[in-house]
Amino acid sequence: MKVKTFNANDMRQNTYLYYDEESGEGVFIDAGCSSSDIVSADLFIKESVLTIKGVLLTHGHYDHIIGAEGIRGIVSAPIYSHEAELSMLSTPSINLSTRIGGNLVVLAEKTLKNGDVFSLKNTQLKVLHVPGHTSGGVCYYDEINGILFSGDILFKESIGRSDLPGGNHQELVKNIVEKLFILPDDTIVYPGHGASTTIGHEKSCNPFLG
Repeated sequence: MKVKTFNANDMRQNTYLYYDEESGEGVFIDAGCSSSDIVSADLFIKESVLTIKGVLLTHGHYDHIIGAEGIRGIVSAPIYSHEAELSMLSTPSINLSTRIGGNLVVLAEKTLKNGDVFSLKNTQLKVLHVPGHTSGGVCYYDEINGILFSGDILFKESIGRSDLPGGNHQELVKNIVEKLFILPDDTIVYPGHGASTTIGHEKSCNPFLG
């Protein structure tokens, strides 16, 4: 499995294309990409001859969904979200797009819950519901390849904000420790912003979780 990152956008949000060269199947993780990101993604998908099976949202804040319609314009795959994020996706004041003068509404055709599995031909992504940044925030865990897409829940030596709608600091910390820190230490973590890290590094070096 390969990871291609698109983050040429104002918030430096990491939109990931997770794909398999052998099967040609791929999936987007989040959709905060800019118009230039979408052009780059479209070109990459065509050059690599990929079939996109879905757009998996980690949560509903505007910087993770602002490119959803653009991605929908280049692929025919459905958008997936945790069921608890649907009101955020459809309410600009809650997804915070009103803060940038927007009125963003995104429709998720498919809903997810904790423990669901999204299957690609050669691997699987398990849905881990980790509320605290938002009520329906999720991570996507590929146990076969030791990869976790953590959205804005866990960053390199930091954690997500909890002062926004749906946030709860105590709940976030508790869920990271109980649901993510039980994963193998060598699990590679790809966050919603910033550089990748590992579970082992965060257990040792994250000042918010010590």
